[in-house]
Amino acid sequence: MRHMTNRSSFRRFLACVSAVLIVQMIAAQSVHPAYASDPPSYKRALPTAEVLLDAGHGGIDGGASYGGVLEKNINLAIAKKVYLLLNSEGIPTVLNRTGDYALSDDNRWHASRSRHRRDLSQRRQLTDEIKVQILVSLHVNAGRNKNKRGPLVLHQDNEESVKLATCIQEALNRQQGTHAKPKLGKPFYLLNSVKRPAVIVEMGFITNAEDRAMLTDPQQQTAIAQAIVSGIRQYRERAANQD
Repeated sequence: MRHMTNRSSFRRFLACVSAVLIVQMIAAQSVHPAYASDPPSYKRALPTAEVLLDAGHGGIDGGASYGGVLEKNINLAIAKKVYLLLNSEGIPTVLNRTGDYALSDDNRWHASRSRHRRDLSQRRQLTDEIKVQILVSLHVNAGRNKNKRGPLVLHQDNEESVKLATCIQEALNRQQGTHAKPKLGKPFYLLNSVKRPAVIVEMGFITNAEDRAMLTDPQQQTAIAQAIVSGIRQYRERAANQD
């Protein structure tokens, strides 16, 4: 990245990109064997994609928790499923972390003592370094009221983000039997700073027993991932029909 000054950090970024590209190649070859005869798309220094998936938190930042259940692990597990599903449908997608580490560790260009700020700015910076059309950030909600449950999609203050949030919210509502409407994520740095249509998807409440069981069950994680992919697909179809 052009703002990095630390060589080891830059090498780690390239290693991360390489890992993403390898996973893309494996996923593509397992679904579309013809991709194996088209290597030039994998020889670029940085990947290009339609979707950047942001797996929230990671490493020292566990996110929300309940007992021994950590948000960061749920986010990554579902993000990987969404990633594979999107690519299998021919929607080029990049996942910004493939393991349990904090993106703030790679950020040497933002002069801030706050690890949280470095983490968020690193996530935003990737939308500039990797040319994508939309950003979908995956998270898990938490609250004092243990009866509160269900998904919630937060959007930017622009039309395209609202459309994307609405499509994903409706798909998750169908999957979870809820009726929530997407909301403006006004205080969220990521939504305020990313220039492309972006949403934060709160997939359920870790503090609710029913949601927690769903969020930690591999089969239900797949159902959540399929709903998110369905929402992204619907958004793309609506956008294509408007052109």
